[in-house]
Formats: sequence, structure tokens, C-alpha cells
Amino acid sequence: MVRNLADRLLDAIDEKKNPSVVGLDPVLGKIPEHIKNRAKRCYGNTAEGAADAIRDFNTLIIDEIADIVPAVKPQSAHYERFGPEGVKAYKYTIDYAKKAGLIVIADVKRNDIGKTSKAYAEAYLGETELFDGVKTSSFDVDITTVNGYLGTDGIKPFLEVCKEFGKGIFILDKTSNPSSGEFQDRKFESGEALSDAMARKIDEWGKELIGERDYSSVGAVVGATYPTDALRLVAIMPKAIKLIPGYGDQGGRGEDIPNFLNDDGYGGIVNNSSGINFAYQKEPYKNEFKPTDFHKASRKSAIDMRDDIVGAMKKAGKLPDGW
Repeated sequence: MVRNLADRLLDAIDEKKNPSVVGLDPVLGKIPEHIKNRAKRCYGNTAEGAADAIRDFNTLIIDEIADIVPAVKPQSAHYERFGPEGVKAYKYTIDYAKKAGLIVIADVKRNDIGKTSKAYAEAYLGETELFDGVKTSSFDVDITTVNGYLGTDGIKPFLEVCKEFGKGIFILDKTSNPSSGEFQDRKFESGEALSDAMARKIDEWGKELIGERDYSSVGAVVGATYPTDALRLVAIMPKAIKLIPGYGDQGGRGEDIPNFLNDDGYGGIVNNSSGINFAYQKEPYKNEFKPTDFHKASRKSAIDMRDDIVGAMKKAGKLPDGW
């Protein structure tokens, strides 16, 4: 019998004593010149060259942070922009991270209805049928981000695949971007906000996928930029692990993170992308690390993030037992 994803994720968080995730969102213009120059020498100024630079960049970062964080989150748009070669780099990144022992969250924000939703679920979390009944795992990630605003018929195929293969989903609820409130804060006649209504559905959808550690494989995306909303949303969906984007450059702080957690110290995993990927260009790391050592700056940034969050958890009395 396959193991529940929430159990696997919480075990990985415990192993590293760190509830943070590194988003692997490569921006070609920010990748160090020595990596881009080597790729151009090999492949020219082509999409294949760009994809090769991304592979090198990600490989070095993964090697440096694999012993620090429990998971990585590659955002598909940063790869898809380079077409088929970029998608190959995306698949390479997923496979390399899994070989390094990391849980992989595919930030793809997929959904549709019926058979199309089922196809997305099979592509990323399950298996796809080839000829003569033979099946293959295409991307084979552990978790995907999903847009739940199409309703239950768009979510149900993901739930079925998660149950069969021991995978998970993070459903968009209160996103970290400044304009999220244009719709997510809109209120029904009852006074309930749309994000609250979504949280209730996430809690409902997750009931059939609760693991041995009493958390569900159906989680929610709740931005670190909205710590006050987090208190309310955690109360609505206490079994859901929250994927928390927006830490660092977007304004989320370590001291905000306890608002996203339950009293046992679990219930959230915090993402940082550019603050770790491109730490070598930022204070205070740019004064310590050369561009050729960008990956070492990423490691130091990941450690600082961990210490910031864990320190805030300890101060708030939300440090898990055994940490």
C-alpha cells in the first residue's frame, strides 16, 4: 500500500528540522555568465543552450541545498518559455531533485474539468497509458499546485490519483500577490470571503486523504504576505498543510510564519525562490560570494531562511517535539 504524501512530507520536514522549500525558478538573465557562456559555446544562442544553462544552474543549487531543505518547487513557466527544450530541462530538474532525496512540488497550477483534469493528474502524479496497456510515469512529481476554483469536478480526478499513487496537491486559496484580494477577499451575502469558502472546500476534499500523522495530502496555497488571514484559514482547514509563498522578496517574514502553523508546529512549508536562486546578487551575500560561487550563496541563504523561520517558531512556542 502506498504511503500518504502528508506523512512523507512531514517526515522529511522532521528529518531536516526545517519547514522550508526552495523554488527553482531560473531566470536566464540572472544566471551567472560563466554558465551561460559555456552553454553558448556548446549549443549556440539557442533554446537548447538556454535549457542547458538552466540544467547546470539547478544542478549546482540542488547539490548545495539537498541536505538543508525537505523539498524543492520548480515553477513550470520558467521552463516552458523555452519550448520543448525547456520542458526537457524541467523534467531533468525533477528527476535530479528526486535522486537527491527531495520531495518535488511541481508548481503548474493545473486544472480543468472531467477527462482533461484527469489527464493533468495522470501526467504529473500518476501514470499515462501507452500502447497495449503499457503505462509510464511522465513527470512523476510528489505534489502539484492546482486551481480549485473550477469546483469539485475539477478536483476529483486529482484526489483519485493522489489516493492511488500516494501523491498530493496544494490548492490555491489566498495567494501571495498584491491583487489577490480583487476576488479572493470578495464576500458572499453571508459575510464569508471567497478564500474562506475555498478553505472549507479544501478541508472537505482532504478528509479522505488524511494520513497516520493526522494531516491531509490535500493542502492549500496561502501567501506569507497575509499572516492575519492565515490565522482564520488555519482554523478552517487544520488538517491541510499550507504551501506558503511570498517569503523574502515579496515581504513575508519569519516572524509571520507561526500564524500559518497549528499548535503542534506543523501545517506549513515556506517557499523562497529568487531569494535563494539569486542570493549571490543580493545583500549580504554579494559581498561574500563571487558569481562563480553562486550556489554557495544559495546554500547560505537557505540556511539563514531556515534559522529565521525555526527561530520564530521557537519564540512562538510552535517548535515540534524533538526539534
